[in-house]
Amino acid sequence: MAARAFKAPEVDLFSHPLFSSASKSSSLKTPTLAFPSTNPKIKKSICLSSSSSVSAVTPAEFRVDILSESLPFIQKFRGKTIIVKFGGAAMKPNQSGNLLASFVKDIVLLSVVGLRPVLVHGGGPEINFWLKRFGIEPLFRDGLRVTDANTMEIVSMVLVGKVNKNLVSQINKAGATAVGLSGMDGRLFMARPSPNAAQLGFVGEVARVDPTVIEPLVKNGHIPVIASVAADELGQSYNINADTVAGELAAALGAEKLILLTDVAGILENKEDPGSLVKEVDIKGVKKMIENGTVGGGMIPKVNCCVRSLAQGVKTASIIDGRVEHSLLLEILTDQGAGTMITG
Repeated sequence: MAARAFKAPEVDLFSHPLFSSASKSSSLKTPTLAFPSTNPKIKKSICLSSSSSVSAVTPAEFRVDILSESLPFIQKFRGKTIIVKFGGAAMKPNQSGNLLASFVKDIVLLSVVGLRPVLVHGGGPEINFWLKRFGIEPLFRDGLRVTDANTMEIVSMVLVGKVNKNLVSQINKAGATAVGLSGMDGRLFMARPSPNAAQLGFVGEVARVDPTVIEPLVKNGHIPVIASVAADELGQSYNINADTVAGELAAALGAEKLILLTDVAGILENKEDPGSLVKEVDIKGVKKMIENGTVGGGMIPKVNCCVRSLAQGVKTASIIDGRVEHSLLLEILTDQGAGTMITG
């Protein structure tokens, strides 16, 4: 059977901030490469000041150089499903701009060049904000939100009705076609109570995944945006950790890559030294890091999520810094990466 043709969204590729330093303005003399260039002409021109008598690379040459160097990565991932989880860090404004807007443009760019991104989101800060507006103080136990009936109602309202639809709107505005879903839609996820349900309330786990409702969306070039809320067999809603949801969905879809955006640089050899980032590690190595205490705290469930997805067939899983603009592009379209990649 012939494969269904993949139709990318009609978006101006050069409107992405990746190319913003290569403006069509003729006044540009020495653009700054978003990616390290291997083109000797580009390298030479960057080293020259704008007042140099040696002619600098033209904006058109600069844009083409970026595309040319991205080609191997685009070819590698074109037509492949990429699961991306992001939450609080990517939704907050930072000093250099809005991370959410940057992230949305990156997702649209990846879709334009033929990748098949699927987003899974949480929204802890937004939930906390609305809980307080309703006079409910957020409670946590062992890093997990205590979710009674009233809290669960607000969690559903915020994640499904507000955060999800805002993301869909932003992606559509940027030129792609997004579809908002929760785990309850099409029985995408079936939930079960957490083993600590007596202490945590309606905090759940993923019992099973049925990606039937997702697959045609992905194949037709749409971008599914999934809120980490699901129901059990009796229809009771549960709040589920978004990392867990992303990992289980990646396995069910046979994704090429799972990416978790976090508020740290990745896995560090020394928690006190940001320069000790582990760029790549295999399952055996990362398990050893958990055993010896190198990986601890909130990083453990993220690592376990990655390991579980790899064990179920996902090719690679990465934990990257969601506080860095365009970290998603750095991770996918460069050798440099933007965090820690875990391999099988």
